[in-house]
Parts: sequence; structure tokens; C-alpha cells
Amino acid sequence: MLTTLSSNVVLAKARTMYGRRLTPADYNELLKCRTVGEVAGYLKNHTVYAKALAGIVESEVHRGQLESRLKQKQMDEYASLCKYEVEVDKHFSKSFIQRDEIEYLLRAVVFLNSGRAETSSYFFPPYLLHRSELNLQALARVKNADDFKQVVRHTSYEKLLAPFLTDSGPEKRIDYIAVENVLYSYLYSNVLKTVRKYFFGETKKQLLGIYNALMDLGNYVHIVRMKITYGTDAETAKKTLLPAGSLGREELEKMLQGKTEEEIQQVLRHTETGRRALNMKHVYLDEIPHRMNYMLCRHYIDFSIHPAVVLISYFFLSETEMNNIITIIEGKRYQLAPQEIRKLLIVENSGFSGGSANSN
Repeated sequence: MLTTLSSNVVLAKARTMYGRRLTPADYNELLKCRTVGEVAGYLKNHTVYAKALAGIVESEVHRGQLESRLKQKQMDEYASLCKYEVEVDKHFSKSFIQRDEIEYLLRAVVFLNSGRAETSSYFFPPYLLHRSELNLQALARVKNADDFKQVVRHTSYEKLLAPFLTDSGPEKRIDYIAVENVLYSYLYSNVLKTVRKYFFGETKKQLLGIYNALMDLGNYVHIVRMKITYGTDAETAKKTLLPAGSLGREELEKMLQGKTEEEIQQVLRHTETGRRALNMKHVYLDEIPHRMNYMLCRHYIDFSIHPAVVLISYFFLSETEMNNIITIIEGKRYQLAPQEIRKLLIVENSGFSGGSANSN
């Protein structure tokens, strides 16, 4: 009885919270804003982000500061849902923390390769400072590979990154693509093990559907980028792939052997996920996995009866909204026209003419 009650609370609470998301009218108003400060002001004064942005000085707000506040709001909401679904908290919380850790590790790689320190660009949300196994303040100060090695020492990332940090010479560049692949492969491998070990039946099937789609379409993106954009061979492209999702080795091999984007697409179109994903509107190749993830999670938050699936769907949907806000902020910084920013947003079609996935 208690389990059923908790499950019903999670379903109702997650759907209620999602019902407070930004509306098409909100997005239209945000696109009318001329500066980052105006975006922050609208969010603070007219949306559910009021509490998260309380006290922020709109005229002085930094993109990183805004992003930190948004991430903290997302994790606070996730934690409030996990009070009623302890299994998800127990098995998935670490993966969400690792996603953020990986983001900051990769940011450090970019700064190291550029030869400049960017301490001012780091705004760590409080939950991450509290729960990360990394010394994040030290990560923000790294100036060379030796500093980087010290930050990851005695953490889950030490052995993963050791091969890339052997030479600390000033001219040594860290292979960003290889590091990205190693870190995300580690993350997704652990997530798949968690789902297969601790979840069963339809819950397991739906969770695997969400993560498999991310990996399958992520691998499609990697193959197209490496082979068509960069002109690499199949073996080099294979080294950038994430763990296999629902695509089998034979299908991945066929995609790797494709000589044109159309040939690679043909292989993907033979899968249900591929057909649906390639029929969605998108501006950039990298958007495809995220638009498909949005479509799946949008469906599950409405129709799944499994609390773990609804909770994970809510997390990804709130992340999508956060990324939409960051996209608008970046668009304003670089003075893009509102209609150009609009194309990049992942939102529902109803009442908003963005380049969103078709939810039919």
C-alpha cells in the first residue's frame, strides 16, 4: 500500500512540476529580450524560475552564473521527487553528478588546449560542490596537465584520463575527442549496468529505450561527423563510438562503411528509432539525439505508469528547458536574430513556431 501511494505521489508531483514549464508565450517573450540581463529579468519576474534567480543582479549577470542557478533548481526538484522514489535516487543520482563532472572536465581540456586559464568561467552549483568527488575549485585553476592529474587523482577518472596526461609539455594538446569518448562511454556503461541490474519488466524496457536512443543516435552523429565532415577511416571513427545501444554490431559496421551521409542514414532508417529521428526537423547534426530524447520523455511523462521512468523523463525534460534558456542567452550574446535562435530550441509545436520534434 505504501509503495503504491509513493508511486502515485511521484507520478502526480512530476507531472504537476512539468506543468509549470515555460510556455510558448514565455519563449516568445524571451526571444524579444535584447540582452542576457533582460532574459534573466523575465525569468525572475514572470516564470517558475523566480525563486532560483532571487537576488541576482540582472545588469551584471554572467552566463555561467545563470547556468549554475538553473542547474541547482533542476537538482533541487529532482531531489524533491526522489523522497518518494528512493530506488531512483540510490541508483541514478551518481550518474547525474558524473554528467556534470564530465562537462567541467571537458571544459578544462578546452581551456588547457587553448593555453589560457578561465577561472572566471566556472560557476559551480552548490549541490555539485557538495557531492562531487572532484576538487572543483582546483579544477577551475588548472594550468597544465600536471595540475589536471592532481585534480583527478584518487577519483573515478584517474585511470580513465591517465593515458592523456602523460606529457605535461607546453606544446602538448590533449585529444579532446578521445577524452570525451572515454568519459561518456564510462558514464553510459555504468547507467546501462544499473538499469539492467536493478530494474525489471516494463520499467526496464522504457528506461533502456530512453538511454539506447541517446547512444544509438549519438553514435550516428559521431560516424557522420568523423567520416563525412572530417574524412576519417572506419577504424578511426569506431574509436569515437559510445557503448552499443539497441543497434547491433552488424548495423554499426554497415554505418561505419558508409561512404556518404545518405548511405549511413539508410542503415539507421531500418530501425524504428532511426526512422522517427531522421523525420524530425533539425538544424544541426548534434541536435538529433536530444530532439529524440525530448520526444520520448515527453511521451513517457504523460503516459508511463512507472515512477522511475517518469522521474528520469522529468529530469531530461527539465534539462532540455535549461538548455533552451542557455541557447537563448548565447544567441543574445552573439546577436543572433530571434528567428535564428528559435530554430535551435527544442519545444512543443503548439503555439510556437520553433524547429521542434514532431510529437505525433
